[in-house]
Amino acid sequence: MTRLLQRVRPPWRRPRRLVFVLTALVALSGAAGAWLLLRDDAPAAAASTTATVATQTLKETVTASGTVAAETTADLSFPVNGTVTDVFVEPGDTVRNGQKLAAIDDTVLQAELAAAESALDAAQAAQSEHLSDGSSDEQTAADEAAVAAAESSLAQAREAVSDAVLRSTTAGTVTAVGLEVDDTVGSAGGAGGSTDTTDPATGTITVVSTGRFVVEASVASGDLERVTDGLQAEVSVSGVDGTVYGTVEEVGLVAETDSNGAAVFPVTIAITDERDDLFAGTSADLSIIVSQRADVLTVDSRAVQNDGDKTYVEKVTDAATGESTRTEIEIGEISGMATEVVSGLVAGDVVVVPGFSGPGGGGGDQEMQELQEQMRERFEQGGQMPPGGFIQGPGGGQ
Repeated sequence: MTRLLQRVRPPWRRPRRLVFVLTALVALSGAAGAWLLLRDDAPAAAASTTATVATQTLKETVTASGTVAAETTADLSFPVNGTVTDVFVEPGDTVRNGQKLAAIDDTVLQAELAAAESALDAAQAAQSEHLSDGSSDEQTAADEAAVAAAESSLAQAREAVSDAVLRSTTAGTVTAVGLEVDDTVGSAGGAGGSTDTTDPATGTITVVSTGRFVVEASVASGDLERVTDGLQAEVSVSGVDGTVYGTVEEVGLVAETDSNGAAVFPVTIAITDERDDLFAGTSADLSIIVSQRADVLTVDSRAVQNDGDKTYVEKVTDAATGESTRTEIEIGEISGMATEVVSGLVAGDVVVVPGFSGPGGGGGDQEMQELQEQMRERFEQGGQMPPGGFIQGPGGGQ
């Protein structure tokens, strides 16, 4: 019976040795972590470096984010009524300034032009006849008015005939064509010459300039007074290597609201040169240079230290030995990693840039490897704890 019970021993029972091994593993892991965190040896310190005091140009900037856009976007539609007879372009086409985009049937417009020409001829003939008959001042004035009205009507008729052909107002790329042959356009067809819509269904052809771009951005209300037209800007465009340069073209005076509900003001940056590596809709970060000073004496900001109300650096006095002397300085503007030196140093001085200090003294990696090796060997020998406990790190107590 005893043998039978032993044979049907539940499968979840495992040899005690395995339990001891797992317990030791947990204990060893915890002890190793504690030893690394609590050992009292000297902190690790990265080697210090040096920096040379020199002059440079300090810039004060206002930063902003925005989106690249084409310099010119023309939404073009027919200003006269008619039926479309030809569409000469499609999206993606490159066009010249003045190039034909589409045309409407101008039969009626040509008839109106001919009528206007006849009306002017008649007005001029009547004026000439009245003058030859010695017309009164009143008649002369009436004839002059009639001729002027006929001339105005003729000019409008000629313009209408010209408007029967839709032409591009800028060189660029066609991005949308919202009309087809046999569409009715103009005021009766919904287009009406309007350029305030980009809806292709309203009979509009959209052309955007190529090579010339702007960045549409916004600045915080607190920076508005410092941003003016003509200031230089350095632009970092997503996907473009190097800095892109531009100038502030326009600063809006009507506040908008950003995603956080704060008041911001629109700013347009005109990219300086023609570019073939920019694309409308790309995100951009920019720095608007609101002031800059040349030949400013500066020191690496990491070398500047404080002791109470005193500011100082460690100035290298012996390059051969690395010996340095604490030197008090007066500082001015801080610009990133450069700090202006008002007094206390001169160009060419060398100062110490302290290295980073953190827990874990020298040799810590080697000691951890030794501890891991002990753990591995003991587990291979049956999972027993190392006799005498763990090895001690430098400075560690028993």
